[in-house]
Amino acid sequence: MAFVRVPFQQAFFVPDIASAVEHWAATTGAGPFFLAPHHTTDWFRYRGEDVEADVSYAFGYAGDIQIQFIEQHDETPSLYREMYADGEGGFHHVGVLADDYDGERQRLLDQGFEIATELRADGATAVYFDTRASIGAYTEIHSTPERIMTTFERWKAAHQEWDGVTEPLRGRLPPA
Repeated sequence: MAFVRVPFQQAFFVPDIASAVEHWAATTGAGPFFLAPHHTTDWFRYRGEDVEADVSYAFGYAGDIQIQFIEQHDETPSLYREMYADGEGGFHHVGVLADDYDGERQRLLDQGFEIATELRADGATAVYFDTRASIGAYTEIHSTPERIMTTFERWKAAHQEWDGVTEPLRGRLPPA
């Protein structure tokens, strides 16, 4: 069987998810986006330390590409704050689905890239490599458990069926 390595996601760190969704939906037709407010993991390690920042995510599609927005609510050290200070934002990482997660993880380690973050959540495992010197952004390697892949397909189907206007952000952050 041939090794499959599929770039599937472009991720952006943003100061405000709701604003990012509004702008992207209006400008590119991306959406709808599904919010994961104050997301927590089963296990999270940043630069070798067990530390997890308070972040929210929104996931949507633009055609076949998954778009992820990340908003950090605190100043905890993180792979997001390594690139952007409070109030800043921009392109952060490319996500890659790998049918051989361990093999792809080892391939990037063998190339000399450092692990910035590794985590387990919702039945999936992900590792973020600091590939900024090579490609200008981090690279996330994402495992492909059936439950997660089904969720991704549901989000993609929602994009294909979406009218481009109605409820571009599904779910809301609780008031601060």
